[in-house]
Amino acid sequence: MKREPKDILLVTGMSGAGKSTVLRTLEDLGWEVVDNLPLLLLDRLLGAPLPEGAERSSQPLAIGIGARTRDFDPDRIVKRIKKLREEHGHDIGTLFLDCSGSELERRYSETRRRHPLAIDRPATDGIARERELLAPLRRWANRLIDTTNLSANELAQQVRSTFSGEGLGEPTLAVTSFGFARGLPRTADLVFDMRFLRNPHWVEKLRPGTGLDKDVSAYIADDPAYEQAVAQIESLLLFLLPRYRAEGKSYVTVAFGCTGGRHRSVHVAERVAARLRDEGFSPTVAHRDLAAAPQDSLEGVAETAQGDVS
Repeated sequence: MKREPKDILLVTGMSGAGKSTVLRTLEDLGWEVVDNLPLLLLDRLLGAPLPEGAERSSQPLAIGIGARTRDFDPDRIVKRIKKLREEHGHDIGTLFLDCSGSELERRYSETRRRHPLAIDRPATDGIARERELLAPLRRWANRLIDTTNLSANELAQQVRSTFSGEGLGEPTLAVTSFGFARGLPRTADLVFDMRFLRNPHWVEKLRPGTGLDKDVSAYIADDPAYEQAVAQIESLLLFLLPRYRAEGKSYVTVAFGCTGGRHRSVHVAERVAARLRDEGFSPTVAHRDLAAAPQDSLEGVAETAQGDVS
């Protein structure tokens, strides 16, 4: 059976230069990640069924290789890459992580870890030996990142900006409504309080309805403060969501609250979610307290002044 060509990235480089950070970041972006895979098993990996939860056969694959990898031989790896390209059409890139010797020494000293090629010798010996060993891969690599002056967070940001690709690295976005009377959602990242809008609960004919009903929505939207306030919330979210993505946040939950969680918060959550979809996002929408029974005591005496509104 002919294999479908895959996008494959070999991640290699100096021990201590940030390979683990790169692989974790790629995994967060939606890549399939395998570390320290013996080269002899690469064919078996590419021919194996996709893991549970994989969304598509074209999911890119990152393979970490280095001095700790069994049967590690840089010259043989280069030959194997060429063969996989020629025989199966895989698009294989190689990312080499470099770092100055003095910085690597500092990192090993701070972490008190031993260099894999200098278990019983100074780290400088292992660093020199590894640099010599990896020279063929460094020459072959089509991508190189020098991490000497990069923090782990800066390296992760650089990887996200380079390898996110279409459909990868997007946070899972949720928009939810809730009632303050029943507590804040525990997973909310951003909370917007809609209790400044007039409350349909105090209009007898609207009370049984919800923010999903047209007459309730029209009543809420007719509040003089509604359009400007909600439009500014939408603008804020459109500004913030790409920033969350750039920081590698996997989940973002935007919560809209009102007193009971049945009218104002429901309507605004639906409107904002629709705007986000128009802008290319894919939010899921949930209404935590929509099924709760209307109850005057939950709405609070502070809002009873609106009871005169007809």
